[in-house]
Amino acid sequence: MAPATLDSGAPAEASVGARIRDLRQARGISARALAKTLGISPSAVSQIERGVMQPSVSRLIAITDALGVPLVAAFDPASDRPVDPVGPSGFTLQRAGQTPDIVLDSGVSFRRLTPGSSPGVDYFESIYPPGAAAHGADGLFHHEGYEVGTVVAGELTIDFEAERVILRAGDAISYPCSVPHRLHNTGDTDAVAHWLIVHA
Repeated sequence: MAPATLDSGAPAEASVGARIRDLRQARGISARALAKTLGISPSAVSQIERGVMQPSVSRLIAITDALGVPLVAAFDPASDRPVDPVGPSGFTLQRAGQTPDIVLDSGVSFRRLTPGSSPGVDYFESIYPPGAAAHGADGLFHHEGYEVGTVVAGELTIDFEAERVILRAGDAISYPCSVPHRLHNTGDTDAVAHWLIVHA
């Protein structure tokens, strides 16, 4: 008998704002309390949740940290649920197109690469269009965890307080996320990278 074939699922659609609202409400946190933690206005939280304003990469990370959830929890509801094996061999599977991209401020997009929940680990792809940045023009940001990244295509620049590192396709870097940093694309093509964030 031939082995069973698992078909691709239909592409999913993401609304990062609605997902943030669901995560916040599920944890009993008011929009005002979240805004106070983030140092922004309740109106800004409302605009993000309604999709009127897209958060930057650094703002999204600050939001998920404030809500006590991993970054990938903002991608789609499946990311914070245990994953049951889909085959008799005990593996979990994610087909191309089954995981939605989320598009953030300045056109940066993220896509979850793990097939569902992976406790203690965020694994995702980022695409930075030319000129796009994870944070404001001059600011550095930091967050929880330890980060490992590999550039797949294009060129990605990471600024630290005392130095600048330019990564090209095939280059890899790792650093504690507590070290202030800023990612941006100063090239003229999309910068594609894969990231692993390990949480303590």
